[in-house]
Amino acid sequence: MGDSKSSGVTNKAYQGFGDLIKLLPTGTVFLFQFLNPVVTNNGKCSTANKYLDAILVIVCGLSCFFSCFTDSYTGSDGKIRYGFVTKNGLWSSTSTPSQSIDLSAYKLRLGDFVHAFFSVIVFAGLSLLDSNTVRCFYPGFESTNLQKTLLQVLPIVIGVLSSSVFVLFPNDRHGIGYPPSDSSSKKTSSNNSISMVENPTNK
Repeated sequence: MGDSKSSGVTNKAYQGFGDLIKLLPTGTVFLFQFLNPVVTNNGKCSTANKYLDAILVIVCGLSCFFSCFTDSYTGSDGKIRYGFVTKNGLWSSTSTPSQSIDLSAYKLRLGDFVHAFFSVIVFAGLSLLDSNTVRCFYPGFESTNLQKTLLQVLPIVIGVLSSSVFVLFPNDRHGIGYPPSDSSSKKTSSNNSISMVENPTNK
């Protein structure tokens, strides 16, 4: 009975956050969902389990944060390459991009910090309301109506705030852990078009 109730709470948590989970790196969310029941011993925590779960939450939170400072582009060979955004543009250690790709177009922006902050907030709400985390760190919280109330209210509040902020700071990055998009190809194509206009070939 208790386990089925906890599973129901967990499902409600993930359903409640719904579209907000899409703001997080897919691999990070999967890793947390997979490892959290293991490191918490399904909520039956010893001291060692508590330390391990705390480390897992922190590591996944940092992954959500730093993933917001990555982006991707499509190389001249058609392959998608990833890198870290800097004040000078995208830094990629995989290979030297062709001159037709302007990596300076991927400069660090204020919106990157905003998205990183809200990604951590979304993940914190998701992880701290997980039934295994609740039973591990604050088991008394599970038997109250407060958890149910938070599951109903928090996703809405975070969703409204995130939507408002993302209107002001639209996110067009597709970094590590996020699905690739045609935007990288479009940037490359636009850069190629600019190059052709600036350097027309003589016929």
